[in-house]
Amino acid sequence: MAAVTIYGICAVTFMMAMYALEPRGRSFVALFGVGCLLSSAYGFWSGAWPFGVVEIVWSGVAVRRALRGGESTGGGKGMGSAGDGG
Repeated sequence: MAAVTIYGICAVTFMMAMYALEPRGRSFVALFGVGCLLSSAYGFWSGAWPFGVVEIVWSGVAVRRALRGGESTGGGKGMGSAGDGG
C-alpha cells in the first residue's frame, strides 16, 4: 500500500473521529479542524485538489466554531434550515 494511501486513511479516520466527539467540547471541535487540515494535505498530495480545497474551508469553519463555543453540528443549527429563523 502506498504511503499516500496510508496517510489518507489515518488523516480521514482522525478527522471523522474528532467530528463524532465534537459534542464533548471545544477541544474536539478544534481537533476536527486539525483533522480537516490533515485531510486537505492528503487531498493535495494524492492529486485530488478539489478535496484539498474543501477541507481547508471546513478547517476554517471548525476553528471559527471552536472559538465561538463549539456548538454541535446536529439539527442544522446555524445552517439556515427550515423553521429555525436563520
